[in-house]
Amino acid sequence: MKIVLLGYMASGKSTIGRNLAEKMEIPFVDLDEYIEKKEEKTVSEIFEQKGEIYFRKQEHIYLKELLEQEKSFILSLGGGTPCYAGNMDVLLSFNDVRSVYLKTSINTIVDRLTKEKSKRPLVARLNNKEELAEFVAKHLFERSYFYNQAKYKIAVDDKSIDEIMDSLQSILS
Repeated sequence: MKIVLLGYMASGKSTIGRNLAEKMEIPFVDLDEYIEKKEEKTVSEIFEQKGEIYFRKQEHIYLKELLEQEKSFILSLGGGTPCYAGNMDVLLSFNDVRSVYLKTSINTIVDRLTKEKSKRPLVARLNNKEELAEFVAKHLFERSYFYNQAKYKIAVDDKSIDEIMDSLQSILS
């Protein structure tokens, strides 16, 4: 079984994915980290040097490459991955893939991103919480169509990592 976590940045995909993988004793893969290893560049460097279109094409290729593997794993997607290059259709076409949308409110995302702005180039340039909230709201509106196609949805606001993992395990078993 392949479990694919999707949602907006700071929704907890990597944190939950790593914890769940450890608990289930299966590998964890972060798609952005996978791309960085394959391309031998950071995602930021790929965007700067080759542009977003190149990145999205490579992201699509590597997503398919991972999903075509026989082994079980937990995969954390980038926030935009489901929205480009027919990636959501690709995800849904695999019978052994359990896609899970970690649904997170704008306020929770803004609170989390405010604390880690320096690690998030996409939002580092925004000056205050209002700008950040507007940016997140616009993106969530645009992306929710794709996110909501996931087979499963878990609301993560005000839940601990353990509570989210319990919810995940109950819907996946």
